[in-house]
Amino acid sequence: MHKSHFFAMLSRMKHINRWGLMRNTYPENISEHSLQVAMIAHALAVLRNRRFGGSVSPERVALLSLFHDTPEILTGDLPTPVKYRNTAIRSAYQQVELDSAQQLLQLLPDDLQGDYRSLFLPEEEEKELWVLVKAADKISALIKCIEEQKAGNQEFRTAAVSTRQSIVDMHIPEADVFLEQFLPSFSLTLDELNCDA
Repeated sequence: MHKSHFFAMLSRMKHINRWGLMRNTYPENISEHSLQVAMIAHALAVLRNRRFGGSVSPERVALLSLFHDTPEILTGDLPTPVKYRNTAIRSAYQQVELDSAQQLLQLLPDDLQGDYRSLFLPEEEEKELWVLVKAADKISALIKCIEEQKAGNQEFRTAAVSTRQSIVDMHIPEADVFLEQFLPSFSLTLDELNCDA
């Protein structure tokens, strides 16, 4: 039986740090980031179904989130100011991410590639789900900014403001609910969280 390096490569997510241009009080890798994005995206899907008349699969949204940054195993995490500097750079980086995703898929045995393809290469029929993943990704970034500021690191002050605004500008009601109902708790201490339980 042919050996596959696929899962060994995925395990390298823990070695890819985020926020490379900024001073961090603690590092964040794409593995832990992806877990947080999956939990938030799952919540956004549940909110869509319960409060906004949606009918999306929270489990599928969570699964897409777990794999959303896997191309960065090969590309690294390109800092946001570079990635979005202009349309030419963004377009080129999207192509690099696509190539990386395809390289990772090639590591799977042929009979399994189809089961993983949509986790690496977004499909049009799941566009609504990917919008929730993107919102969750931004919320996770905002949480990182809040946690860094809470630790006294003002390096993330401007990023917090612009990231929050980018979430608001998405006009996703579920994300707005998350910001209002769940996000404030990230500014509290453990003792404060226990007092409200």
